Amino acid sequence: MNVRRRLIPTAALAGAVTLGVVTLSACAGTSDAADKGSDGKLDVVASFYPMQYLAEQIGGGHVAVDTLTKPGVEPHDLELKPRQIGELGKADVVLYLKGIQPAVDDAIAQAGVKNTVDAATLTTLEKHGTEVGHEGHDHAEGEHAEEEAGHDHGSESGADPHIWLDPVKYAEVAKGVGTALEKADPANAADYRKNTDALVEKLGGLNTDFANGLKNTETKTFITTHSAFGYLAERYGLDQESISGIDPESEPSPARIKELQDVAKKDKVTTVFFETLASDKTARTLAGDTGLKTDVLDPLEGITDTSKGDDYIEVMRSNLAALQKALGAK
Repeated sequence: MNVRRRLIPTAALAGAVTLGVVTLSACAGTSDAADKGSDGKLDVVASFYPMQYLAEQIGGGHVAVDTLTKPGVEPHDLELKPRQIGELGKADVVLYLKGIQPAVDDAIAQAGVKNTVDAATLTTLEKHGTEVGHEGHDHAEGEHAEEEAGHDHGSESGADPHIWLDPVKYAEVAKGVGTALEKADPANAADYRKNTDALVEKLGGLNTDFANGLKNTETKTFITTHSAFGYLAERYGLDQESISGIDPESEPSPARIKELQDVAKKDKVTTVFFETLASDKTARTLAGDTGLKTDVLDPLEGITDTSKGDDYIEVMRSNLAALQKALGAK
């Protein structure tokens, strides 16, 4: 197996944030501060949980956050009612991630919202999954690659949208969101800035814990239901092998299943990870056929009663513990 690991350079963070702020200004328009709701709070609509978390953490008591994707709903499959689309136009700020929820992308275009913040513009997106091989492995050619060609849930350029699973990239997005709220509500800019700094500090600590916790492991390879963890794998020098590529609903070919069985044996894989909001049938079947264990690696697309934690930070720490166990951290 040819392995080409490429760590994301943290030094590029400052430039990416600058780029994001510039892009944000264009997205948010040139209007003055938004008119607040009757309760005096800034009305923020978030597309799904990772955006909701940023809005709540940074906005604090100055914002009222509504989330389009309710707990337990798979974000990729979200469908919006006409009433929801109409209400988008009334929001002071809409925070979303273009490329992961087509229904939301279309609704925002229809609603003509002035203050929209696209998280994808606040950091640098990259390609993962079958488009460039499975996390650095030469699996892009052949039957499985052809099968995946029609199942891209990334951006128009085919980029992977799962940026929130990398604490460093998520911190870049947080800074851009903070800037957006400051612009929409200048009177409370100091609080937004303070909350942003606090969140970025927490994410920095999370990044340090992941880096230290995954530095020395018996294997670097893990198998997941779909390629949600490409950015995380790059950040910490791991190799993600997905069953179904970027799209969690696509079915793997028999050739891909055989390929994963070979990878598991060669790379001493111990665990097949499934997630909370998608079917675990294929993961359990693969694990059973190869004598591997199963465990949850949460892509954090939503918090439910089955989530191993009450918020982003807690669930990410549960993910770290699961990876350490599966990879044989020393």
